[in-house]
Amino acid sequence: MAPNFYREGNNWFCSAGLPSDITVSVDGVHFHLHKFPLISKSGKMVQIYEQYQYTPRKTFKAVLEDFPGGPDTFYIVAKFCYNGRVELTPKNIITLYCAADYLEMTDVYGEDNLISKTESYLHDSVLRQWKDCIVALQNAESVLNRVEKLQILKKCLDALSVMACTDPSLFGWPMKMYGSLQSPGGSILWNGINTGARIRSSESDWWFEDVSYLSVNLFEKLIKAMQARGLRPESLVGAIIYYARKYLPGLSRWHGRQAGKPMKVISFSLSPASVDQRILLETIEKLLPLKKGKSFCRFLLGLLRVALILGVDKSCLDSLEKRIGMQLELATLDGLLIPSYSDSDTLYDTDCVERIIRHFTSLQSTVTAFSPASLDLEASPGSGPLKRVARLIDSYLAEVASDVNVKPRKIRSLAEAIPDSSRSLHDGLYRALDIYFKAHPHLSASEREELCNVIDYQKLSIDACAHASQNERLPLRIVLQVLFFEQMQLRTALAGCLHVLDTESALAGPVAAAAPVDTTGQIVQRDGWVTIVRENQVLKVDLENMRCRVGELEQEFSRIKEEMKKVTKSHNSNSAPRTIGQRIGCKLLPRASDARSDIVESISASPRASVELRRHSRHKKSVSLF
Repeated sequence: MAPNFYREGNNWFCSAGLPSDITVSVDGVHFHLHKFPLISKSGKMVQIYEQYQYTPRKTFKAVLEDFPGGPDTFYIVAKFCYNGRVELTPKNIITLYCAADYLEMTDVYGEDNLISKTESYLHDSVLRQWKDCIVALQNAESVLNRVEKLQILKKCLDALSVMACTDPSLFGWPMKMYGSLQSPGGSILWNGINTGARIRSSESDWWFEDVSYLSVNLFEKLIKAMQARGLRPESLVGAIIYYARKYLPGLSRWHGRQAGKPMKVISFSLSPASVDQRILLETIEKLLPLKKGKSFCRFLLGLLRVALILGVDKSCLDSLEKRIGMQLELATLDGLLIPSYSDSDTLYDTDCVERIIRHFTSLQSTVTAFSPASLDLEASPGSGPLKRVARLIDSYLAEVASDVNVKPRKIRSLAEAIPDSSRSLHDGLYRALDIYFKAHPHLSASEREELCNVIDYQKLSIDACAHASQNERLPLRIVLQVLFFEQMQLRTALAGCLHVLDTESALAGPVAAAAPVDTTGQIVQRDGWVTIVRENQVLKVDLENMRCRVGELEQEFSRIKEEMKKVTKSHNSNSAPRTIGQRIGCKLLPRASDARSDIVESISASPRASVELRRHSRHKKSVSLF
């Protein structure tokens, strides 16, 4: 019969009926034991005994430094040495294995010794059960270095990788750690009885919750082992995102939850890991594959926000920005609106977005996409990445333009970061600048004109040209350019429409004249052509009116130019030399007021010209001419 053990403070005693002759100290806890049960099982204790066997002392003391598992594990080892009943569980199996290795408890010192027992239990039970393997790994944190040396960690990781790659319905044991166990078919068991209730879980993500209880170090090793085993990248990224959202709560704010209700899991053997968020984020960034997808891009943008808050190292930030830059065409506007977490006065981190754009334009993207069924890859089939990014950046500029602390040079650098060829229309860019001018009314004329130079006015639509020609926030020189290009667009459009109408009329005339009236179908066809011809004639009249309007615009434009030249001459002459000339009796040119009177008389027959003159007089003092 095995003796009993009892504790008094930090001392453990064995009620074997004999006085103790050896004291084993483990982390300040002392075990008063007997040498023969220990040396009959442990090679380590044999070596310690040989050092003291020739001393006259009846008792000797052994101090075990860095003992795996501490006093609790040694208590179990001591019971085993006294032939006591030892219960092996997934929680203690790895620490007991390491303790047995530390004490050299091989079969050389006794048949069916502790190393043999723990190794047999590990292979026959733990490595065959998903739940037990997870529990064993979570309780191996304190002895991780020794576990790696003994190859136990590799065995556990390989076993989990194989089971994660396999359909869970093929196994005859519960795969998930629910409060109610799960049968092989997916039904919930209660006291071993199939209830028929089904757990709502897809086959590819059943293991995400369980591995999320591992520490960051173990989780990293497990993901790498699964990657080496050939697990699909979509599943790996899904597990990484699940783990990150569990321990980085800020991610849930930026990365929307998946469709459907989240699965409620009650783990009865595990507790959440304690993680350093900064280390976790840097580890996750290294684990992410070089893939692209819309949901994945949104996750990366959320990860970047959290990284800026936590203050991770620069290499991690650079890597995240490059990853986002390589798939910027899949980003959304709300994802790019990254708040400024530094001492900057601006509301949004425009420097970060500019770096992302530079990565997009400089890197030759060789990133492959996820499969369409996993992390969705959505893109408009008719537009290339450059055009989508150009539209995105124009929308981003329109959002940040209302910030009063954004400098003009930052707006210009963001606008020019995308190649000019990527914008088929500059309407979005014009809208952003108009918002910026409205939010910054105190900009100088030179700053406004410098910003306006980023727009190609030949790429403005007719509606944008009409708005710009009446926009008082634009410099007058820019308004004149807009008017000029607007006239060119109208002339081109008129020429094209007239050519099409002439062609249709030429084709419709012979057909209408040759239409017979014998049958009802032929009469209907003839009447249809007559109607088309009449509509074309009406359109011709309208186009003639438009042509006259274009002529009027050209005349107005010429008159405005003549008027601007006269105003320029009068402005140059209205200076100190005029006063000096009058004093010395020189004959000077008439003043600007006289010239304006002449102009008003000459164009009084045209009311539109007089309106343009009044508009020019309003802006004369603040406009920089050609």
